[in-house]
Amino acid sequence: MPAARQASLAEIARFVAERRLAVLSFVGYSAAGYEDPDAMRACAEAVLARHDPARTLVNIGGTAVGIGEVYELAKRRGFGTMGIVSTLARDEAVPLSPCVDEVFFVADRSWGGWLEGTHELSPTSAAIVAVSDSMVGIGGGAMAGAELLAARRAGKPVQFFAADMDHRTARDKAAQAGAPPPDFGGEARALLDPQQR
Repeated sequence: MPAARQASLAEIARFVAERRLAVLSFVGYSAAGYEDPDAMRACAEAVLARHDPARTLVNIGGTAVGIGEVYELAKRRGFGTMGIVSTLARDEAVPLSPCVDEVFFVADRSWGGWLEGTHELSPTSAAIVAVSDSMVGIGGGAMAGAELLAARRAGKPVQFFAADMDHRTARDKAAQAGAPPPDFGGEARALLDPQQR
């Protein structure tokens, strides 16, 4: 089981600084899953292959599903791993990945993204962007899009790879809410590449 604790941005930044490693953050779909999980994993493997485990700390959202599957790939390659996630994950007993070393819960009333009605990042997303040296998005919804856009605006290297969320899960969720099916390509694609709208 990972070490997990609630922490402020300053405490997370201190943890990262003490390790003297570059933080490579992955964002994407979590509970929404991937239509082609094998393609997502292959994409992540290709990104990880370009980084040195002795100089890089892999950060994701702490949980096991969706983009959290990258933790297992990273551990297999010898990377240290960490996660930053809203305290909602702790409060709702969301399972953490068994392949993450350290998880930091950030006090947040949302899961992340922009604070409602603003273009200001929530505490969780702000912490992710602040401690990341580079970010990689493999698909993703509005939360991933907000983080990648903020990182890009801060001058940090950002890579984005288009990927569809799991179609069946998305259709079922929309049907339960009485809404039409979403854009399976996710909001992150539209935010980062407006021509894809």
